[in-house]
Amino acid sequence: MRVIAGTARSLPLKAPEGMGTRPTTDRIKETLFNMLQPYTPGSVFIDVFSGSGSIGIEALSRGAKKAYFIENAAQAIDCIRQNLEFTKFTDRAVVLKQDAVGALHNIFEKEADIIFMDPPYEQGLERQVLQMLINCHYVTEDTLIIVEAELKTDFSYLEALGYRIEKEKKYKTNKHVFLQKTEERGL
Repeated sequence: MRVIAGTARSLPLKAPEGMGTRPTTDRIKETLFNMLQPYTPGSVFIDVFSGSGSIGIEALSRGAKKAYFIENAAQAIDCIRQNLEFTKFTDRAVVLKQDAVGALHNIFEKEADIIFMDPPYEQGLERQVLQMLINCHYVTEDTLIIVEAELKTDFSYLEALGYRIEKEKKYKTNKHVFLQKTEERGL
């Protein structure tokens, strides 16, 4: 696993040991960031269920001004911190060691530009996070939310929550679903 492009290009990244995380492959990460290229420079990027931190670090390498890393596992947090130090991005990163839903209340940005989440599969965590995000002040109609999920994951509930699917990119075993809010809602 490595940084694909940008200022930290080709630097290797550590991944937590064991099966607790599924690092996004370099190929899928490259495809994702090719789609995000117009939005990443200068952005506030939130990486939920960060694992090794490779997605948020890729965003920083490609010009994001700030990235939040939300992760609950101690071993993964250590890995994120080591990767941030190695790539020299600690000054533009905020690491939150909390569960995803709790951590979302500890982000005090005016607006988040991109929110990426790669939750454990088959636990329904993406729905819980999306239910929380719809009322977060920093999620606007312009915020792009990307969910990495298994191919079979059902997102038929999105419209009822207040989201629309902008794009869906399918891979061999998983997919990226790109979402935005359908309307501003009162807090």
